[in-house]
Amino acid sequence: MTHADAATFVAMRTFALVLVGATSTGVVLVRDPTKQAIAVSFYGLVLAIVFFLFQAPDVSLAQLVVGAVALPLMILLALVKMRRNEVAHAKAEREEKGASR
Repeated sequence: MTHADAATFVAMRTFALVLVGATSTGVVLVRDPTKQAIAVSFYGLVLAIVFFLFQAPDVSLAQLVVGAVALPLMILLALVKMRRNEVAHAKAEREEKGASR
């Protein structure tokens, strides 16, 4: 590896670590749960890239599957279920109020 190649590789690693810091801050600052699930997915993707750049391809693949796909999917499914329960609860309350009149 030449000196120029090594410098490029160090620059890529540094940029990736800065990107991890930026995306993690973005995940924390997002308040909407749906948007936060998307931000978590992007954060997982950036972490997978960092692991790959630091020569851990097995950890990178695991992070890609879990952090960029499985976790955001579970969060989105939980949000859908919560919203369905809220709609059903609101409907039951309206029916209860209508029946008591």
